[in-house]
Amino acid sequence: MKFIDTKLHGVFEIHTAPTSDERGLFARTWCKKEFESHGLESVLVQCSISFNKKKGTLRGMHYQAAPFEETKLVRCTQGAIYDVVLDLRSESPTFKQWFAVTLEAARRNAVYVPKGCAHGFLTLADDVEVFYQMTEFYNAASSRGVRWNDPAFGISWPGNIEVISERDRTYPDLL
Repeated sequence: MKFIDTKLHGVFEIHTAPTSDERGLFARTWCKKEFESHGLESVLVQCSISFNKKKGTLRGMHYQAAPFEETKLVRCTQGAIYDVVLDLRSESPTFKQWFAVTLEAARRNAVYVPKGCAHGFLTLADDVEVFYQMTEFYNAASSRGVRWNDPAFGISWPGNIEVISERDRTYPDLL
């Protein structure tokens, strides 16, 4: 696997290193030793998927509050998404900054989202599936978010928002 630093402190884009032959390819998508060697959290306790029927579906910007903060590894397993990580760690040198990457099933890339960062995405096609691996169990009472278009962040989304939940649309601005 190849770990690529991003402009956000502790956020990485991760690429597989596939081997190919006449059958197709094989690639590792997770290795505890490799994550630990990069100083990243390496104990995963839960995996989830989201399936999104329509291009232009926005999910986010989500995070879990303490003591249930979670690190996520996010990968698009069908289709493509514009994936956004927003740094909400007040002590971070990149506080209130965001980073975006296109995650595509065909590219098999992923993004590592550390604790204290919000995460969201916009689907770039119909019938998109996203796979999440998390370091903490989901806790509904600790589920939080900030609004996807809060002017404090100035996130640029690459297309029209066609589908968004009431909850995601009405999250408060960060004060």
